[in-house]
Amino acid sequence: MSIHQIQDHGQTDRPRTSLYDLVGGEDGVRELVKIFYDIVETHPEGHQLHLLHLRGNGVAHSRVEQFHFLSGFLGGPKLYIEKHGHSNVRTMHEHVEIDNEAKDIWLKCMSMAIDTMGMESGIKTHLMSNFTVIAERLVNRSD
Repeated sequence: MSIHQIQDHGQTDRPRTSLYDLVGGEDGVRELVKIFYDIVETHPEGHQLHLLHLRGNGVAHSRVEQFHFLSGFLGGPKLYIEKHGHSNVRTMHEHVEIDNEAKDIWLKCMSMAIDTMGMESGIKTHLMSNFTVIAERLVNRSD
């Protein structure tokens, strides 16, 4: 699954721009993941998500794997698929119980990370729309 390209609103003769490029390519994705996990580890908003990661594979592992996943998901190199042979987010998270509260916290922390990077509102809206769809699919436990 990926959200590779922004629609050109009928401009079919122009190449489409990937979210990967709009976020800033490799450096931008790396920075987004760094800021996101810094928020998870240090901001009160991310505390429960931090605890969830500690029950999983840990934050350091998640920083690397989220960078790999988001690179491909946003239209850049498919690093996660190259390493693991798939990019099935449900499979990636099957070892962690995710409820609606955890989903909402993840989305809040990601929104904060995007704001910290100072991305344009249109890019943020597109990112958050796609992140919300994926986050909804990850919920595997009722409240």
